[in-house]
Amino acid sequence: MAKFNENFLNLKESYLFSEVAKRVSVFQQKYPERSVIRLGIGDVTLPLGSTVIKSLHSAVDEMGSADTFRGYGPEQGYDFLRNAIKEYYKSFGVELDADEIFVSDGAKSDTGNITDLFSKDNIVMIPDPVYPVYVDTNTMNGRKIVYINGTAENDFLPMPDRSVHADIIYICSPNNPTGACYSKAQLEEWVAYALENDAVILFDSAYESFVSDDDLPHTIYSVKGAEKCAVEFCSLSKTAGFTGTRCGYTIVPKGIKSVSYDGKEMSLNKMWNRRQTTKFNGVPYIVQRAAAAVFSEEGRLETKRMTAHYMENARIISETMEQLGVWFCGGINSPYIWFECPFGMNSWDFFDFMLEKTGVVGTPGAGFGKNGDNYFRLTAFNNKENTEEAMRRFRTLFE
Repeated sequence: MAKFNENFLNLKESYLFSEVAKRVSVFQQKYPERSVIRLGIGDVTLPLGSTVIKSLHSAVDEMGSADTFRGYGPEQGYDFLRNAIKEYYKSFGVELDADEIFVSDGAKSDTGNITDLFSKDNIVMIPDPVYPVYVDTNTMNGRKIVYINGTAENDFLPMPDRSVHADIIYICSPNNPTGACYSKAQLEEWVAYALENDAVILFDSAYESFVSDDDLPHTIYSVKGAEKCAVEFCSLSKTAGFTGTRCGYTIVPKGIKSVSYDGKEMSLNKMWNRRQTTKFNGVPYIVQRAAAAVFSEEGRLETKRMTAHYMENARIISETMEQLGVWFCGGINSPYIWFECPFGMNSWDFFDFMLEKTGVVGTPGAGFGKNGDNYFRLTAFNNKENTEEAMRRFRTLFE
């Protein structure tokens, strides 16, 4: 009999957002006449920008001609996109080599797939609350996980504890689910901790485009020494509305090295390249052409307008919380608003209560870890009309 990976038995039976969808489906069957406003899953609602669409159409036309048709492309991504990303990082004062940039189908995939490069003996440090993929993918591999606590007292920005050792560290900033953002000084502490412990930071910057505060870093490579210890993941899903189009990128600096048990030097960059050429056939040419348009001057203006649209929704939600006296964080440099559940409820009870009373869908904080049990997440990824209506309904809970 084939032996299955028994680590899967240690996973929760249902992925968080699958459970949310299940409960919403039951509600809609019970009340088919009632409208539902979804502020739960972080899916975008605005269409792709006109510059992106134009580039996408042009690439499709190229695929229809023998002279410009393309078959298999480079697994690491086409040079035109890698160089566009390289230029984008220059705007943050960061110099990268193009061969340190790997185009992918999104940050979610790569934050899970990167675990292929690490021994199962590594100790993984993960903040709580946290994006579930970090926990689940390492649980699947049977690694030991140590948690660091994000709480209201530390603004949901836990810092390193020098008495605790870790080999792999997950950081997401701006954070999903809490919306909290690490300062440069705080990231400097994390980089120092990683270098002291010969650890690797897996830095998820999927929401960097929402950072508006000039004092907050868009990339961990703004911190000196990060190029020796940090892998950065980014996605165009929220930046440019690519949740369905699928494109992101991972930066693996050539300065991250280790030594094998028998003394051989190992390069994480070379290992990731080898992994991708073995297990990944690359992002479609037409999608990469569309992605390159995102980094053009016109494309960046369009994405800024998208970001402004969602951040206006975040302002509406945040303002409602302030007026009702509900504690929250996020909503300023992030499209997520993380608030304390009213009426002393836990998050799943509040999910059901709010859905039943208002038809508004959010995400229970318990799905992100034990420290989220009494908290709740709303997203700004809807249109303004729905967001305003959702907050009007939310106010009725306090009447």
